[in-house]
Amino acid sequence: MKMLNTFLIAVGLAMDAVAVSISSGLNLKSVRTGYALRIAAAFAVAQAVMPVVGWFAGYGAGDVIAGFDHWAAFGLLVAIGGRMIWGACTEAGTDNYNPIYAPHLFLLAIATSVDALAVGLGLSFLKMPILQSAILIGATTFVLSLLGVFAGDRLGKHVESRAEILGGIVLIAIAVKILIEHTR
Repeated sequence: MKMLNTFLIAVGLAMDAVAVSISSGLNLKSVRTGYALRIAAAFAVAQAVMPVVGWFAGYGAGDVIAGFDHWAAFGLLVAIGGRMIWGACTEAGTDNYNPIYAPHLFLLAIATSVDALAVGLGLSFLKMPILQSAILIGATTFVLSLLGVFAGDRLGKHVESRAEILGGIVLIAIAVKILIEHTR
């Protein structure tokens, strides 16, 4: 597989993480560089590790994973997005979604990297080496997610009071998109 093809796959895989990064930037009261780096790193690591897991899963587990991966991603994203919207619409305002809180960030990173698992399976079937692909996928996701957090922060300054609702809607929309793509 040529490097350009791998890069294009990496960009495609990163899009869900970028959308969630924008949502995270919307929901942070103030984006610090450390926060943006933490979010981008979490998504990058998940996007780099999942193809490796898929690659090693290889032939045997491919059908098993493909049978439920989209449902897991859908459930996680809807739960987190719904919690964000609920928190914004109730008096639980101080207990709202925090995208840099480790459990939230972990779930988001896993949910947005499920497609990378399938890519790893595909690379395994094609007998392609995985290390270079995983590094490129992770690096691409890191850069794009970092930019996404800062873009969300800028957008958030314009929609302040509705930022958390908008972020929740984005997560639910991504969940629906994943489900539709995998159930056709």
